[in-house]
Amino acid sequence: MPGDDSARDQLTNRQIPQMELSKPLNPLNAPGVLPTDITPLERAKRRFGIQGNAIVTGGSGGIGLIVIRALLEHGASGVAVFDIPGSLETAKDTIETLRSDFTNARILTLEVDVRDHDLVESSVQEVVDKLGSVDMLLCLAGVVHCGHALETLNVDWRRVMDVNVTGSWLCAQAVGKRMVAQQTGGSIVLTASISAHRVNFPQPQVAYNTSKAAILQLMRSLAAEWAVHGIRVNSISPGYMDTILNHGEGLEECRNVWASRNPMARMGNPEELTGPIVLLLSSVAGKYINGADVVVDGGGIIF
Repeated sequence: MPGDDSARDQLTNRQIPQMELSKPLNPLNAPGVLPTDITPLERAKRRFGIQGNAIVTGGSGGIGLIVIRALLEHGASGVAVFDIPGSLETAKDTIETLRSDFTNARILTLEVDVRDHDLVESSVQEVVDKLGSVDMLLCLAGVVHCGHALETLNVDWRRVMDVNVTGSWLCAQAVGKRMVAQQTGGSIVLTASISAHRVNFPQPQVAYNTSKAAILQLMRSLAAEWAVHGIRVNSISPGYMDTILNHGEGLEECRNVWASRNPMARMGNPEELTGPIVLLLSSVAGKYINGADVVVDGGGIIF
C-alpha cells in the first residue's frame, strides 16, 4: 500500500523517551535521620512521624476517616478530603470532630469525582493554594462490581476501571506534578487489594480484580519513574475489612466463606490499615520503601 515504506521508516527510526534514575547524592532521596540528642520516646515518635499536607481520595468513607485521624495523630499539618457530595454530607459531623480534636491542623473538604481530569487538576491546585503544598497522596476512592463475567455490562466494567484505575492515575499525576514543582519529594500510596493477587471466592468480580491488578503495575511504574524526584510510590492490598460494605444478612454466607479461608478466621478492622499506611507515608521509617505493595489480610492470600 502507498505510504507503507514511509511508515516503516518512521517506525524503525523513532526515538522513545528514556527513564532517568536518581543519582547517588540526590538530597531528595537521602535517608531520614533521627537526632541523637532526644529521648527514646521522642525518637520513637519521630520515626513514624508524618510531615506536611495530605490529600486523601475517598476520604469521607469509613476507612478514610479512620486513616485521616491516624495521619493527624502522627503529625500531618493538613489534610484535604476528596470525595463525592453524598459521602461528604454523611461524614460532616465526623469531619467536624476531627477539626475540633486537631486544632493545629487544617482539614479541607472538596467535592471531587476522581474520573474528572479537569476537576482533579483544579482541586489539587486549590489544595496547594490553601495549604501551601501537597506532600502526600492516599488514594482510597474505589468501587466494586460483583457479577458473572458473561453477564457483566460494558457500563459496569468501565465504571470500575474509570474510578479505580483512571481515578488513581489522574490524582497521582496531578499531585506528582506539584511535588516535582515543589522540589521537596513526597509519598504516594495507592490502594490495591488481595484481589490484585488472586481470584476472590465465592463472588465473581472480574472488573474489580482486573482494576486492582492494574493498580500494582501503575504503582511500580510511577515508583521507578518518579524516584529521581524524591517521590516514593507504594500501595496497600487490604483483605476483607469489617466495614458497612461487608455487613448485612445477604452477605452472611460470603463472610463465613471468607473467614473459613483465612488463617486468622476473621475480617480486618479498618484501624489495622493505619499502621502500614503511616509507615509508607512516614518521612523516616518509610523513606527507603518504594515500589512495594503491603498486603494486610491476616494471611488470606497464603492459600
